[in-house]
Amino acid sequence: MVKNRLNLTYVMKKGFVMLELLQINYLVKIRIRLIAFVYLIFFGSLVSTGSVVNADQDNIKAHGFNFFGELKYPNDFQHLDYVNPNAPKGGEISIWGFGTFDSMNPYSRKGRAASLSSAPFESLLVETGDEIGSSYGLLAESIEYPADQKWVIFQLRKEAKFSDGTPVTADDVAFTYNLFLEQGLPSYRAVLAEIVQGVEVIGPYTIKYTFSDQASKRDAIPIVGGLPVKSQAWFERSQARLDESRMEPAIGSGPYILDSFEINRWVKYRRNPEYWGASLPINRGRSNFDEIRVEYFADTNAAFEAFKSGAYTMRVENSSKSWATAYDFPALNDGHVVKKLMPDGGIANGQSFVMNLRREKFSDIRVRKALSYLFNFEWSRESLFYGQYARINSFWENSDLAASGLPSSEEMKLLSPLESDLPSGVLTQDAVMAPVSGTKPMDRANLRKANALLDDAGWLVGADGLRRNASGDTLEIEIIEDSAAFDRIVLPFVENMKAAGIDAEYDRIDPAQYTDRTRNYDFDIITDQFPMSYEPSSGLKQYFGSDTADDSVFNSMGLKSSAVDALIEHVVAAENKSDLKVAVKALDRTLRAYNFWIPQWYNDQHRVAYWDMYEHPEEIAPYDLGYLDYWWYNEGKAKALKDAGFLRQ
Repeated sequence: MVKNRLNLTYVMKKGFVMLELLQINYLVKIRIRLIAFVYLIFFGSLVSTGSVVNADQDNIKAHGFNFFGELKYPNDFQHLDYVNPNAPKGGEISIWGFGTFDSMNPYSRKGRAASLSSAPFESLLVETGDEIGSSYGLLAESIEYPADQKWVIFQLRKEAKFSDGTPVTADDVAFTYNLFLEQGLPSYRAVLAEIVQGVEVIGPYTIKYTFSDQASKRDAIPIVGGLPVKSQAWFERSQARLDESRMEPAIGSGPYILDSFEINRWVKYRRNPEYWGASLPINRGRSNFDEIRVEYFADTNAAFEAFKSGAYTMRVENSSKSWATAYDFPALNDGHVVKKLMPDGGIANGQSFVMNLRREKFSDIRVRKALSYLFNFEWSRESLFYGQYARINSFWENSDLAASGLPSSEEMKLLSPLESDLPSGVLTQDAVMAPVSGTKPMDRANLRKANALLDDAGWLVGADGLRRNASGDTLEIEIIEDSAAFDRIVLPFVENMKAAGIDAEYDRIDPAQYTDRTRNYDFDIITDQFPMSYEPSSGLKQYFGSDTADDSVFNSMGLKSSAVDALIEHVVAAENKSDLKVAVKALDRTLRAYNFWIPQWYNDQHRVAYWDMYEHPEEIAPYDLGYLDYWWYNEGKAKALKDAGFLRQ
């Protein structure tokens, strides 16, 4: 699957802190994507026109979509290239979850959804881990649409069934659309209503969507094709709402169903032995584990110790310190635990300190710039991260979409008409780069720059060493997190802010409180992520659009910019890759010029550790580590570990 991607894919955004040290990126993904990804997929990389199977006049009938080029896999493909089609089925894989959960509904802002709680749901279209911008039919056997893509008809697979054995019908698809339109996230509802004009059930297994004139060709079909289809009968029977927290899970049609759980301790999913789609080419060699278990821990150190003892068996390590120093325990040294680096071809996830622009103190860009000088990445990398990370500078870091240097002539065509609304320097200066610091916790040169900016902004140092504005208010800044694992990164940053006369505070709060405060924008600075796509589109409005700034869970900083809105429209309207690249670069340099973030770091490799009873293809998918997807269980190795007393029977 392409990254919009995931390092996308994580539990409901704002439900967990996106920490360098937490196993977030892959905890929460399975082939059937979780809530954050589900909402991204609506607006991201699934895009249209694909390989043509046949044509009836101007109508295209196809098995998949790719707006900018041909699909990799033909209509008669047998399996994905990166899977083992003969992978054995069986066994358990267990991972860890951070904090707590109190809901089995991942589509609501209310409650804290359990990891993988959207695993039971499938969509009409699904993407793969080895292509950019391609998607293929899953619940849909085929699609039909005109060249202008004003509408689309999905023909559902008649064999598709929900886990209770009832068929997946066009009525369920239409019901799902209306459910998300009425009860989905507000920012999503707004965009959906703008794109879709109407939906029509034209047969038991045939559904037609008609799109509005303003709908983007790159968005329309993928948006409706990406809906996680719900059972109308179940919702009507249960009277459940999509926007309410609940522990009763809705039924889906996917390969996994909820087995059991103990609130805040563990949740277990099991493979449905009656899963309807097991033999589909798109599914061969996938969903190989009989059980997927998530063990919950309130503390990252406790989670690591539990892994060492075999309490869970698969870990993607997001702590550089642990990777460098802690993987020295008997089970690893004796060869019972495998530790390896695996390639990650995705865009960096945009992890950063994010300032809440809704707070008056951050309305002055000079204050925001000053703070960027006070975080010392270079010292952190060498002293805290063991030299393992590179700095993020772009929202599209680690891709050719990142802006660099001065704007190109093509970028200027988009930027110049917006000059009056752009931050200073966008047209005349190199793309904003994160400040470079020295090897000590406090870089004196950068401190002087920060002090000058704060002085200029009217925040002057008083006799007590604290900065105050003309009204006598101190410059108070609070950073909140919900895990002790981030203490070592944030505390030096806070000390640097104090050295600049800022009344800075670090407040580590419990996960439930963190979720509540971030969802209600009750914070100064948080750690967040901006996972972008190789082929971004309308989803950008949820992250950066003015219309969604006050109700989107993704636009945590509350950015409102007419220039950004206009550039997003250029991205959405791009009809070829060249135009898309230009528009994204123009948008990227503009976003960076607002200085609402202090970019952190990224790694272009997965750090993986697991008890030696799992196997994977020799070459993994470039855009999807896929350990919950296409890895498999070696029964002989597992038995040896259990017989030796390393793992529970």
